[in-house]
Amino acid sequence: MKIYYSKKFEREYKKLPIRIKKMAEEKEKVFRINQSDPKLNTHKLQGRLNSYWAFWVDQKYRIIFEYAKKDVIWFHSIGDHSIYK
Repeated sequence: MKIYYSKKFEREYKKLPIRIKKMAEEKEKVFRINQSDPKLNTHKLQGRLNSYWAFWVDQKYRIIFEYAKKDVIWFHSIGDHSIYK
């Protein structure tokens, strides 16, 4: 699987606390092995974001992503719940 990072994701990631960055990296490792691992709480989004999915970094932070093609995923956003707006 290939994961690409949008410019927006990269900007948001740089602003995160170091603790959250480390957690996000660990969750990405889990995601690469099994996108449906219960630790991630992967879920399809609703409303205007209904073509995207998200998974938990922790209870507050999420990563929004998109299945672009078979084995190609784009990470679009990372942050707290305000990223859904």
